[in-house]
Amino acid sequence: MSATASAAETSMPAGRAAARVVIVEDHTLMREGIARLVSSQPDLIVCAEAADAAAGLRVILDHKPDLALIDITLPGRNGLELIKDVIAQQPGLAIVVLSMHDEALYAERTLKAGARGYVMKDADRDTILDAIRRVLGGGFYVSERMSADIFAQFAGRAASMKGSVNCLSDREFEVFELLGQGLGTQEIAHRLGISPKTIEVHRAHIREKLEQPSGAAVVRYAVRWIESRNLGEKML
Repeated sequence: MSATASAAETSMPAGRAAARVVIVEDHTLMREGIARLVSSQPDLIVCAEAADAAAGLRVILDHKPDLALIDITLPGRNGLELIKDVIAQQPGLAIVVLSMHDEALYAERTLKAGARGYVMKDADRDTILDAIRRVLGGGFYVSERMSADIFAQFAGRAASMKGSVNCLSDREFEVFELLGQGLGTQEIAHRLGISPKTIEVHRAHIREKLEQPSGAAVVRYAVRWIESRNLGEKML
C-alpha cells in the first residue's frame, strides 16, 4: 500500500501547535485505529501513514513529523532497520515503537536503534497517548517492568547474555528469526536483500554465539524459540 497523507493536515486551524505524527503499520485496521486515536487529541495530528518500511522512510523524510509511530514487523525491511535509517537522516526525530511482540524481546534493541519509546499494541489508549506525549516532551517510555530490567542490567545484576539470543546483533537476530520460521539461506537472502554468502556468515556467528554444535542445531533452537515466543505472546 502506498503512503497516504492525512486530509486533517490541511484542515488544522491557523496557529494551532499540534504535534505531527506519522504512522508506519502494515495492518490496515490497526493503522486506522491508531490514526483515529491520535487524531482525536487536540494536541496531536496524523500527517501521513505508510504500510511498509520503504514507504515509511519516504513519508517521514517528506513530511518531517514531530514523532513517528513504527511497528516492528513490516514488509521488506523490518522496523529496527527502518528506525536506524530514519535516525541516520533525521537524528532528532522522536520515535515510539508500537508492537505486538513482548517488550522483553525487543524493547532494548529498539532503544539502541534510536527509538525513545516502546508500547505493546494491547496497551490501553491512555498508555499509548502517555507514551507519545512523554517522548514528544523529550523523555523515554517503557513499561515499569521493562524499566526495572534495564536498570538491573546497568547495575550489573542481569544474567549473563552468553548463549542467549540477547547476545546476537540486530541482523543476526533477524536471520535467527527467519530460520525459526522455516526459511533457508536463499530465501533469507532474498528477503533481506543481501547475498547468500553473507547469510552463511551470519549463521556461523549465530551458531558460535549460541554455543550450538551445528547449523542444524541452530535451526532447531530457532524453531523452538519462535514457538516459545508465540506461545508466550498468546498468554499475555
